[in-house]
Amino acid sequence: MPKSRSSLLTRRGLIAAGGALGLVAALTACGGSDSAKDGSGDKGTGAAAAWSFKDDMGKDVTAKSTPKNIVAFTGTAAALHDYGVGVKGVFGPTKTADGKADVQAGSMDISKVEIIGNVYDEFNVEKYAALQPDLLVTNTWEKDSYWYLPEASKDKILKLAPAAAIGVGGDVTMDKALARTADLAKSLGADLNDKKTVDAKARFEAASAKLREATKANPGIKVLVGSGAADLFYVSTPATSADLKYFQSLGVEFVTPDKVEGGFFESLSWENAGKYQADVILLDNRTGTLQPEELKAKPTWAEMPAVKAGQITPRVTEPIYSYEKCAQIVEELTKAIQNAKKVS
Repeated sequence: MPKSRSSLLTRRGLIAAGGALGLVAALTACGGSDSAKDGSGDKGTGAAAAWSFKDDMGKDVTAKSTPKNIVAFTGTAAALHDYGVGVKGVFGPTKTADGKADVQAGSMDISKVEIIGNVYDEFNVEKYAALQPDLLVTNTWEKDSYWYLPEASKDKILKLAPAAAIGVGGDVTMDKALARTADLAKSLGADLNDKKTVDAKARFEAASAKLREATKANPGIKVLVGSGAADLFYVSTPATSADLKYFQSLGVEFVTPDKVEGGFFESLSWENAGKYQADVILLDNRTGTLQPEELKAKPTWAEMPAVKAGQITPRVTEPIYSYEKCAQIVEELTKAIQNAKKVS
């Protein structure tokens, strides 16, 4: 799981959340029909038909009717937006310090959603309850873990409305996460036969084929997945992220760190940041991480062969799982592989 930036700077284990918030009177979660086994939902007929969805925690998520007041993790909300499904509120990185949309907000108009929390461990339960939510949606990186829900207030939050989680870690690959997000969007009213969606899926599939071709045409290119913080340089393993596992299946050769913490990355002091040699660096693009201009001040960064060669590509560490956004990610990686020279 990619570290949230706030906890990344203060903890070295898996993310744990804290800080319970006050709570207004709890809403009663609505019941519904049994869920379809494939998770595509069963909206039935009529406006009041029951709704159900089997999420990636294996839970049958139900409501008396198709949810309309949806609150979602920012990146998941951005994916639903690309399918034409709107949300009332979001939690997670949404607005930068200068008021602009965070990279994880995608194409959403952030002025039209209620921001329940903008950083990790921030979730205003009162604001959430006031929206009278029908459904909460987020991702899951680990078993029974709702991404970006503070641990201390999680139970209170989950009492307010049904919650659905889409898997993006572990054994899941990008194509699977995309399909499951599309399933959820369909259950919420999205038309997956819409031309925009059909074209976006075709673009993603074509981009994937080109990436496979690029890795065959330029073999031996080693890719390091890194994230820069003030005191540490994090090198991610490709084994536990849906995007990296998918790229690996298409032939991308990743640097695999040998002292992985919690199953996700190795933490290196800046003195040891050059431990692994690579031809291309995929650099975490999330708000709060150090970007190339800021990293110039780190001597070991400047000495890395990939940095000297200018072979640095932004990594969308937490992808927006719509075919449109993931096609763009694959296309950018393909260009990086095609243009890369062996320097390590």
